[in-house]
Amino acid sequence: MTHIPAVSPSSSDAPAGSYTQDQLKALVGQAALQYVVRGALVGVGTGSTVNYFIDALATIKDQIAGAVSSSVASTERLRAAGIAVLEANAVERLPVYIDGADEIDGRGYMVKGGGAALTREKIVAALADRFVCIADASKLVTVLGTFPLPVEVIPMATARIARQFAALGGHAVLRLREGQPLVTDNGQHILDVTGLHIDDPLAFEAQVSQWPGVVTVGVFAFQRAQVCLLGTPQGVKTLTF
Repeated sequence: MTHIPAVSPSSSDAPAGSYTQDQLKALVGQAALQYVVRGALVGVGTGSTVNYFIDALATIKDQIAGAVSSSVASTERLRAAGIAVLEANAVERLPVYIDGADEIDGRGYMVKGGGAALTREKIVAALADRFVCIADASKLVTVLGTFPLPVEVIPMATARIARQFAALGGHAVLRLREGQPLVTDNGQHILDVTGLHIDDPLAFEAQVSQWPGVVTVGVFAFQRAQVCLLGTPQGVKTLTF
């Protein structure tokens, strides 16, 4: 397997220890290029950190076959950069999927969905041989649950699912945009759940995924990361799981 080398974080104009959050996102986005396989498709996630990866990917667009995207927003950014985007149904497998996380623990389990793309992110991740998470150090946690857990739900089931989370000690709130329920790329709604302590992500994901009306729960345990490129004040740190 041939990889495209990444530019070293030391190439940044910022001295070690003085990176802004945006600079850290740019560093991990650039570092992720080393996991992009020459001549192959790459799975691309969603979010502000991934936007930096897409910008970096555009510099080597002639060396890849294209991308499979997890959101309308990422698809638009990829195509604007001149990168071909294929539908997930047209692809049997991907060498790698690169995406951010709202939280990641020491085993590579994640909470994702702050950008409301969790269902498509999980679908594309399931096509990939390797999940590479790109994030800044603030996303690394001991136990998942500090960040509100996104859950994509069918609208008619919202109230009942909120009651089921309440029985687990969680508090579910419907995500709004401009005063109206946010509608995902799949035409569904998002519940954000606080008050959870997810110490067994595999069991939690399996349990909640079976609740009628849940489209996708934002715990990524079955599609966990194998690598995390973590932006730190000292530059990019690589964690492997």
